[in-house]
Amino acid sequence: IPHGPLECLFTVDEETGLTGAFGLKPGFLKSEILLNLDSEDEGQLFIGCAGGQDTQAWLPFDKEPVPEGYTAYKVMVSGLKGGHSGDEINKGLGNANKLLNRFLWESREELGLKLSLFDGGNLRNAIAREAYAIVLLPEDMEPDLIMFVQNYQEIFRSEYPVTEPDLAFTFSKAEMPDFIIDEDSTFQLLNALYACPHGVIAMSQEIDNFVETSTNLASVKFEEDEILITTSQRSSVDTEKVDVTNMVTSVFNLAGARTETSDGYPGWTPNPNSAIVEITERSYKKLFQTEPEVLAIHAGLECGLIGDKYPGMDMISFGPTIKGAHSPDERIEIESVQKFWDLTLDVLKNIPE
Repeated sequence: IPHGPLECLFTVDEETGLTGAFGLKPGFLKSEILLNLDSEDEGQLFIGCAGGQDTQAWLPFDKEPVPEGYTAYKVMVSGLKGGHSGDEINKGLGNANKLLNRFLWESREELGLKLSLFDGGNLRNAIAREAYAIVLLPEDMEPDLIMFVQNYQEIFRSEYPVTEPDLAFTFSKAEMPDFIIDEDSTFQLLNALYACPHGVIAMSQEIDNFVETSTNLASVKFEEDEILITTSQRSSVDTEKVDVTNMVTSVFNLAGARTETSDGYPGWTPNPNSAIVEITERSYKKLFQTEPEVLAIHAGLECGLIGDKYPGMDMISFGPTIKGAHSPDERIEIESVQKFWDLTLDVLKNIPE
């Protein structure tokens, strides 16, 4: 295999926290060019990625006794597709936390709804596909609740006719809870969730159709005497990542919540003058008589961390086609492996020493 001097870097735990890349020390590598062989679509050459971090808020609440003459109900948003909060944030998918909160916010205003529980979403890097709440209303207001639920189901379905065809908004009677949360905390929670941004914040001005900055309202969970809200922010521009994080933090600060932001990981800003990108494009066209797709990804890659520790490293990421990544259904397209191997060899051969 013709090639110049090589260093081979193998990392661990890329899927669960980038642990290996975080452990890489400056000065360990001597190379100035990085081929990141970790992408999942043959024919695509990645030249940039988003950095990310998480912002969490803990909103305290007081428990109050359940009032007499009220009935408990479970209201639920379900049937959404969910999806990766990086790759799929621009696909117009519904966020169950945001949709349910819209209903609760207006129901509190119009019906005097009492809130006992809000539970939505699970993973910090996933768009919430389900959310439910336990609410209380006076016994004689069930017809009003039915009307509200039906109305909101029509609204939600009309807003997501293509991307969320299986969206369902339902209610059923529930067991009477042990408590409701106090009125002020309900007010602060529902207003903060309404004001919390979610989705695409900015598109790249340099790369067509590339999401530059986004934020995800990932989950809402009740703890013993606090409500934990988890969000995640992404951007390929570090200053914008800080800005959108501050935006989210300020919303929950106004609600009286305690907030905390993770250290996160840096993005990888595309280099339009990259020599290794030019070499790889040229090799691909020569081998396969077609143009590769050159793009950036709105998700985290180890290139962001490595580039942060090795400024000036000329990087590109490519790989064979992988389906169902990070799941029990993960599989590789066999035909793409040979093309990936041929491309890797040709790129190595053509990198000047």
